[in-house]
Amino acid sequence: MGEVIRFLLDGEVQEVRGANPTTTLLEHLRGPLRRTGTKEGCAEGDCGSCTVLVGEAESANGEGGVAWRAVNACIQFLPMLHGKALITVESLAKDGALHPVQEAMVDKHGSQCGFCTPGIVMSLYGRAIGAKGADGPVGEVLAGNLCRCTGYGPIIDVAKTLAAETAPMADLSMVRDETMLALSFQDEIHGVVREWFSPRTVDELAEVYMAHPDATIVAGATDVGLWVTKQRRPMPALISVSEVAELRTLEETSQALRIGAGVRYVDAIAAVAKLYPDLGAMMRRLGSAQVRNSGTIGGNIANGSPIGDMPPALIAAGATLVLRRGETRRESPLEAFFLDYGKQDRRPGEFVEAVVVPKPAAGRIFKVFKLSKRFDQDISAVCGAFSIAVEDGVVTDARIAFGGMAGTPRRAPGCEAALVGQPWTEPTVETAMAALDADYAPMSDMRASAAYRALAARNMLRKVFLETTMPGVTTRVIPESAHG
Repeated sequence: MGEVIRFLLDGEVQEVRGANPTTTLLEHLRGPLRRTGTKEGCAEGDCGSCTVLVGEAESANGEGGVAWRAVNACIQFLPMLHGKALITVESLAKDGALHPVQEAMVDKHGSQCGFCTPGIVMSLYGRAIGAKGADGPVGEVLAGNLCRCTGYGPIIDVAKTLAAETAPMADLSMVRDETMLALSFQDEIHGVVREWFSPRTVDELAEVYMAHPDATIVAGATDVGLWVTKQRRPMPALISVSEVAELRTLEETSQALRIGAGVRYVDAIAAVAKLYPDLGAMMRRLGSAQVRNSGTIGGNIANGSPIGDMPPALIAAGATLVLRRGETRRESPLEAFFLDYGKQDRRPGEFVEAVVVPKPAAGRIFKVFKLSKRFDQDISAVCGAFSIAVEDGVVTDARIAFGGMAGTPRRAPGCEAALVGQPWTEPTVETAMAALDADYAPMSDMRASAAYRALAARNMLRKVFLETTMPGVTTRVIPESAHG
C-alpha cells in the first residue's frame, strides 16, 4: 500500500506526501503549487471558474491513450488525481505567447472582470482537443461556466472560431500505481484521523468496506465534495471507487444494459440514449459537462436523494440493482431500494455494484420530463418518468415514477391503476391525473410550492398523451444551446 499521491502536471511528476485526504485539488493548486489562475467561485461545482482538465488512461488496465475531461477542481479531492495527469490554465501559454483560445477571448472581448475567464478558457480548450463530454453544442459545453459580465455572446463567438487540435500526450506509466492507495492523516490540533482507501478491484472494495462499514464511499465527489467544502464535515474515512475496474464497465446483452456503479454519466449517455432517447436527452441536462464528467449513475442512486433525476426514469424502466456485501450479492428492484427520506435498503458494508436496465419492448411509450428553473445545470422541481404499453388502443401496463414529489423517488400506484385496462383516451388520462393527488403529498420549498408540483405532475401525464396521440403538436421548448 502506498501513501504518496503521484500525478503529472504538464508532463512533470508531482508527489504529495502526508496529505489530508479531504484537501481539494483547488486548495492544492492555489496553495502549495501557487497556480492561482484556477479560481474559487462557489466551492460547490456550480460556477466552473475552477475548471481544469484531468487525463486518465482510456482503458481500466492502463493501456491505450489518455482521455481528457473537464472537471471542477473545487470538489475533487486531491487523492482522486493519483495516477492521472493535470492541465491548468497556466499550462496553455507557451514562451510568453497566448494559446489561440486565450487570444480569441481577448480579440472578441470574451472577458470583462476576468474571474471566470480561466475556467471558460479550459472548457473551450477541452472542446478544441476533443475532451470527453465536449462534443455537444457550444451552449451545452459551456453550461457549467457561469459569467455575470459578458452575456455569453462573445464567448460563444470565440467557440465558433476555434480549430480542432491534438490532445497533449501524457506518459501515465510514470505515475500509475496498481496497488491500493491508503492515506492516513493526523490532525495534531484536533486529534482527528482521516483515512482514504482506493481499491482497484471489486473484491478489494468489498473487503475494505466490510472492515470500515462507517466509511463514506466516494465516486465523483459531486455531492460528497460539498459535505466538506460547505458543511465542513470531518469525514474520518473515505473509500474511492473510481479505480475499481469492474465498476467502470458497461455491458449490453440481448435483454438489458448493465451499468457498473462507477460508470460516469459522460460514458453512459450514448448507450442509455440508444435504448431510451428521452432519458439520454435528460441526462445531457443533468448538471454541467464538468459534473457529468465526474459524477456516476451508481453514486446518484446510492446517494438516495429524493430529487435525483436518474432514479425516477430507471424505476419507470424497471431497473434492478446489484448489491454486494462481502462475498454475497443480491438483486433488488430499484424502487424497493428507497425506504424513506435519507434511508435506503442497504446493510452495513453493502454497496451498489451495478444497475441493470432492461431494454424496452417494441412500441412501448417511454417519456421523461425534467422541470427546473433553469434549463441547464439545475436541480429539478419535479422529474416525471412514464413507461406505458398500449395495445389495440388499450393500456396494458404502466410504470410511472416521480422525483421531487415525496421523500423518495416513488411510483404512482393509483395513477397506474387508473390507466391499466382502460382505453388510451383523454377521459382516461384525466382520471389518472386526478389519481396522482392520492399518490403524492408534495412539499413546498425554494424550488416550487406543493400546489405547483401537483399541477406539474398532472400536466406531465397529459403531455405524454398529447405527444403520443397528436405528434404534430409542439410540447417542448428547444433551447438555443441545442442548435450549435
